Order: sequence, then C-alpha cells, then structure tokens
Amino acid sequence: MAIRIYKAYTPGTRSRTVSTFDEITRSTPEKKLTQNKHSAQGRNNRGVITSRHRGSGHKKKYRIIDFKRNKRDILGRVATIEYDPYRNARIALINYKDGEKRYILHPRSLQIGNEIVSGENVPIEVGNALPLEQIPLGTAVHNIEIRPNKGGQIVRAAGTYAQIVAKEGNLVTLKLPSSEVRTIQKKCYATIGQVGNIDCNNITIGKAGRNRWLGKRPKVRGVVMNPIDHPHGGGEGRSPIGKPRPVTPWGKPTLGYKTRKKKKYSNSYILRRRK
Repeated sequence: MAIRIYKAYTPGTRSRTVSTFDEITRSTPEKKLTQNKHSAQGRNNRGVITSRHRGSGHKKKYRIIDFKRNKRDILGRVATIEYDPYRNARIALINYKDGEKRYILHPRSLQIGNEIVSGENVPIEVGNALPLEQIPLGTAVHNIEIRPNKGGQIVRAAGTYAQIVAKEGNLVTLKLPSSEVRTIQKKCYATIGQVGNIDCNNITIGKAGRNRWLGKRPKVRGVVMNPIDHPHGGGEGRSPIGKPRPVTPWGKPTLGYKTRKKKKYSNSYILRRRK
C-alpha cells in the first residue's frame, strides 16, 4: 500500500493524505456476503445518547467476515482483495473448492491466486489458520481466538500481529501489539502472518469534514462549557479545571484513571500488562 499526497489547493488538502488503493481489485462487494447494519448513533433503546460524538457518516453495507475459519482442510483460492468500510484492514474474497465463498481479513503479502487452508496439520504459510499449539515459536499471527471455536477476537486491525513466545502445558504465551504478554489456550485458532494495509496509521485526515464521513461528530472540551454542562465548565476567561483531578461530564475520574475490574476473570492469564 502507498499513500497519495494532495497539492495544497485548499486548506483541507494542505496536509491531507489518502491511500492509493493499489491492492484493491474490485469495487463492489459480493452481494450474498453483505447485510444491513443498523446504526444506533450512540443512543440506547430509549433514544438517549449514551456514547457521545457518534452519528451521521456515509451510507455503507456490512461485509460478513469469516473470523472463525472453521472450514477445515478445504482449499480456498484468493479471488479478490476489497475495501471494507467498517475496518481499516482490507478483506479478501476466498473461493473454496466446494463452491462456497467467504471473506477473510487480508494478510500482508497474500496475493490473488494464492491458496489458503485451515486445519490442524496444514502448512505454516501466510493466510493459513491453525491451532496455536501447531504454530512454531516466533511466528507472527493475527485474528486470534480467546476461547476455542468462538472466532478471532484480537489482533485484527491493519498492520497488527502477535508473536508466539512460549508454550507450556495447555497454554500458549503471546506478545500482543499493545506489548501485553498473555496466555491463551493451545486449542484456539490463529491465522499466520501480519494483517495488511500497514500504512493506514500514516494517513492524515486533513479536515474535519472527513471525520464526519466516518461517522464521528465534533468534540468540545469541558473547560469551554458552562457549569451546568460539565464539571470543568465556568469561570472567567481561560480558567483551570478547578478540581483535584479531571472528571467526566458525570463526575467520574478520567484521563488516566484505570477502569478495568480488579477481579476480572482474565487477570490470571495476563503475565505483563500493556503500558
């Protein structure tokens, strides 16, 4: 993937960059693998905004992705590489030998025409899915299950990968992209390789309107609000927060305050916390 730079013919294009989409080979998705996805726009079942700064955005269809990779020992060929509006990674359309088609996350360096397969005794090649116990130490993997047969839940963003560090008993130790080191059951499946579209983090939005296309509404700092709207609000001119620590609009501590449950079930699986 490469990045295209605009000439500064408007203020919005002065620092704007976009992907060249060189790897995309098809502009329309497979119709049977798409569905409508209702956008709640940050509101709950009573219509009350519970997650701020969400709403609007371009119309889009959800692509059904095969995170489980549960089509065992059946060869599939990469037919197309496509854009997915719901994620920063690309997706690949796989045509299997039995005639079924599925989307998967597109791993880096996987080309059109390559064959992939999932199973317990398949080759260690990019795009293949295996149980963690069958993958050699030091291998880069993505789309990793946390519980067997539940489907990949972690390491799915563009450019990410986890590294297998150790194996002991029923557990495999992984170093995640966040630098967290944790253990996962050895029967959980993972896909070999790094997720593609690695340059997505280098893209500059360039203007506020482009974030609106993505469904992100404007954010306003609490210190510029009135006291009735935010605990940080009020005061004459530019004033400090005026509290012992920053808080949310509802008075809870924020900006660095740890919210993870102290007795969460997965604490025992985490060997080193993320920084």
